[in-house]
Amino acid sequence: MRIGTKAFDFTGNHTYVMGILNVTPDSFSDGGNYCKKDAAMRHVEEMIKQGADIIDVGGESTRPGYIAISVEEEAERVVSVIGEIKKRYDIPVSIDTYKAPVMEAALSAGADMANDIWGLKYDLFFAPKEKKSVWNCGTMAEIIAKHDVPVCITHNRKEAEYDNLIQDMLSDGKESIRIGETAGIKRSRMILDPGIGFGKTYEQNLEILANLDRFHEWQMPLLLAASRKSVIGLTLGLPADEREEGTVVTSVLAAQNHWNMVRVHDVEKNVRAIRMLEKIMGVKAER
Repeated sequence: MRIGTKAFDFTGNHTYVMGILNVTPDSFSDGGNYCKKDAAMRHVEEMIKQGADIIDVGGESTRPGYIAISVEEEAERVVSVIGEIKKRYDIPVSIDTYKAPVMEAALSAGADMANDIWGLKYDLFFAPKEKKSVWNCGTMAEIIAKHDVPVCITHNRKEAEYDNLIQDMLSDGKESIRIGETAGIKRSRMILDPGIGFGKTYEQNLEILANLDRFHEWQMPLLLAASRKSVIGLTLGLPADEREEGTVVTSVLAAQNHWNMVRVHDVEKNVRAIRMLEKIMGVKAER
């Protein structure tokens, strides 16, 4: 799959690292650290040096209990940063938003990939009955199809209610794929994320991590975004800024299961852990 100027090999031989850039004052882990453009650019440069393969820009916190901001404020936060990254660095940029107008603005500003935490279903869940979209510009799927960029489709539900967690998630993912294809998004442009922390309980998040092999049933590239999330904090009894060891474990787990990408805050530690694991696995494969 090509994202921006870079070709990604999603055959399962390597796990890429997506570095997180939150230009928000209230993100659960690093809120306020990179709101100013100079600080954001320094962090991007640092993540590139540490081995990031793609940068994921977010302009609104989606932590539990977050306060939603306006489309205009979110777009203002991300557009200038995306433009500056594309001007300075040759690295693919992803935009993390569930708002179709913000997605439109970010992709128009040069973002190479969409990252939607509602799995193309925000309109399905929240649009008035007489309308197909919450937004005047069209649905999220339509915006992404228009720009013909890859999209990370994150599993999510309004409530953490399931009959059979993994099987229900697999079915939900297929529905998101259908929504995307109906809007004109090519299946070859889709990546799926099981949505750790979105519409799941602590126990359900652990069950997902224990069953990463099952998600290959989607037959799609897979991304794991567990970095510093509450499933780690609750397991270890640690605040968000002390969850790196737990995050590295989830990244290694993803690589062991031949997942294609992990989304993390601390790029350096996760890149090193994955590199070490892949070297060991490579030696084993040669025997």
